[in-house]
Amino acid sequence: MKLRNIAFNNLLRRKSRMAFLIAGLLTGVATVVTLLSLTAALTMEAEHELDSFGANILLTPKTDELSLSYGGISLGGLAVDPREIAEADLGRIREIPDNRNISAVAPKVLGAVTVRGARVMLMGVDPAVEFGIKRWWTLHGRPMSGADELVAGIAVARRLGLGIGGMVEIEGESFAVSGILNETGSQDDDLLIASLPVVQRLLGKEGKVSLVEVAALCADCPVQDMVEQIAAVLPQTKVSAIQQVVKTRMHALEQFRVFSLGVAAVVILIGALVVFVTMMGAVNERTREIGIFRALGFRRSHVIGLILLEASWLSLFSGLLGYLAGMGASWAILPWLADSHPHLVWSPTLAVGSVLLALTVGTLASLYPALHASRLDPTEALRAL
Repeated sequence: MKLRNIAFNNLLRRKSRMAFLIAGLLTGVATVVTLLSLTAALTMEAEHELDSFGANILLTPKTDELSLSYGGISLGGLAVDPREIAEADLGRIREIPDNRNISAVAPKVLGAVTVRGARVMLMGVDPAVEFGIKRWWTLHGRPMSGADELVAGIAVARRLGLGIGGMVEIEGESFAVSGILNETGSQDDDLLIASLPVVQRLLGKEGKVSLVEVAALCADCPVQDMVEQIAAVLPQTKVSAIQQVVKTRMHALEQFRVFSLGVAAVVILIGALVVFVTMMGAVNERTREIGIFRALGFRRSHVIGLILLEASWLSLFSGLLGYLAGMGASWAILPWLADSHPHLVWSPTLAVGSVLLALTVGTLASLYPALHASRLDPTEALRAL
């Protein structure tokens, strides 16, 4: 009779022990799969949420400032030789080494204009880009879709008495109000927002922009490196990173990963202990059987192979079931943790890793019981007959 047939028949004879071993390993593997798949899904969720924060790199023109003071009294700063950013130079941003991490480049031009006898700030933007990165903006109405439309912040709309569909004249040109920006609690509430080329013409700043926002917010974006790369290709600009949000969220994700790996390691150790104790008990119960095998001419390597073969089959089965159970648990839990963008990835790598993990843990935990069984003295074992 072949060794694998003996191992298979032995497993069938001891169904309760087989079920106990499978349950121990399956629990460990399923826990690991659940934690790792949830970590991956929550990382994707965090990346999706981080995108809603908008831009996190800001480009402004460099200016030279003189600090004015006289007689010990500070008179503040005076900007010398104020500059604008050339719109034609913005294409260089897409040429930096980490350009794949750039999701949007949003140029803006700003200037003060007189509307209905009041001085207000007019901002020119690319509507498709700007309303894409400013996902927290909500409108009554709709974004501007033509050169003769604009969106008004709620504060300036109240001050000027503007309503959706109303007309307003700026620098001799008429614009229809297509939307009113809901309150944001920021300077956006005081802006009139129109198309970038139109505002550049009205302000006499054709081909110029006042500032640029770059959206490059993702889990693996090297933001500081990107800042240095943009500063190198646009030396006449001041490039700064809004890193607090990035660092906080990335730190939270890293903490969750470390916690998941720690819990997984503890569960795997418990599963290995279950296999070890069960296999040791099985060896002690099979003293007579092992003695007969040795008396029939089985070598020590045959006994070790028999024990490890049984453990390997159980581990393989446990790994497959553990992966399916873990993914099922993740599928059930994920909607409670990620309600805005839940997405579970069925990873072949994780499936193969689950089986290899179960095989490794089960085999290593069974190694000492197998060695112990191979060292049994046949004469002592046969006395039980």
